[in-house]
Amino acid sequence: MTRRINAASVVFALVVPLLAACGGGRAVASTIDDASITAQVKTALLNDTQVNATKIDVTTSNGVVTMSGTVRSKPEQERAIQLARQVNGVRDVKANLTVGS
Repeated sequence: MTRRINAASVVFALVVPLLAACGGGRAVASTIDDASITAQVKTALLNDTQVNATKIDVTTSNGVVTMSGTVRSKPEQERAIQLARQVNGVRDVKANLTVGS
C-alpha cells in the first residue's frame, strides 16, 4: 500500500511541474492536437497518388497547417491544399509550395 502511494506521489510530483511549465493542460492539448493534425495531413498526402508528398514539409500551429516544398504542377499543389483542408481540426492552410521539378 505504501509503495503504491509513493509511486502515485512521484508521478504527481513530476506531472504537475511539467504542466505548469507548458502553460497548463490547454497548451499541452494544443501541441498534441497540432502534432496529430500534422501526422494526419502527411498521411493523407502520402496516401494520395496525385501528390509527391516526399517533397512537401508540413507543420501545424494552432490548427493552421503550413506546407512548404516543391510540387510538379499547379493541379498537384491544389490537390495537396485540398487534402490538408479535409483533415479534421484544420483551421487554415498556408501553402508555400513552389511549382517546379
